[in-house]
Amino acid sequence: MMIELKYFERSDFKQLINWIDSPKFLLQWRGPQFDYPLNESQLEKYIENANNDTSDTLIYKVIHKETGNVIGHISLGKIDRKNKSARIGKVLVGDKNIRGQGIGQLMVKEILRIAFEELKLHRVSLGVFDFNKSAIACYEKVGFKKEGLLRDCRRIGNEYWSLWEMSILENEWFDKKINS
Repeated sequence: MMIELKYFERSDFKQLINWIDSPKFLLQWRGPQFDYPLNESQLEKYIENANNDTSDTLIYKVIHKETGNVIGHISLGKIDRKNKSARIGKVLVGDKNIRGQGIGQLMVKEILRIAFEELKLHRVSLGVFDFNKSAIACYEKVGFKKEGLLRDCRRIGNEYWSLWEMSILENEWFDKKINS
C-alpha cells in the first residue's frame, strides 16, 4: 500500500482549494454542499464536527508514503452506527500527475477497510455521475455494484447530470479481499 489516510485538517485547506479549479469540477467532486470558489470558511464548516469517535463524518487527506506529499482527499460520511451504513464521498486524486495509476482504487480500498474492519459497518454506498467512466470502473473493480440511476438529479448551468447510486456490502468486501 503506497498511500496512507490521515485526518484532513486546517493545514490542508489551501491545497484542496487549489485543486478545485472550476465550478463544474466542484460540483462533480462534491455536489451542492459547497459553492464555488471553495474557501476556508466552507471548509471550516465541513470539518467542524468531523473526525472524532461520535461524529458521522470522517474526512481524510491521502498521503503518498514514498514522497510524504498529500495527493488526494476522501471522506466517509453519513455514518449510521444503528443501521451500520455509511457513504463515501469527495473522492479526489488531486495530483494530476498521478491520475490513472490506480491511486483512486487504493484510496477506496483503504476507506472500505476502515468502514468494514474498524467501524464494523454492513453497507457502504456512493454516488457517481454517469459520465465519469473512470470513477465507475474504479468503484466496480473494488467491488461496488450499481443499484440505480438517478436521472437528471443535478443541474449545472443549462444541463442536467445523472448519478449512479452504487454500494458494497460487508460480505462482498471480505469475499473480494480474501480472493485478491
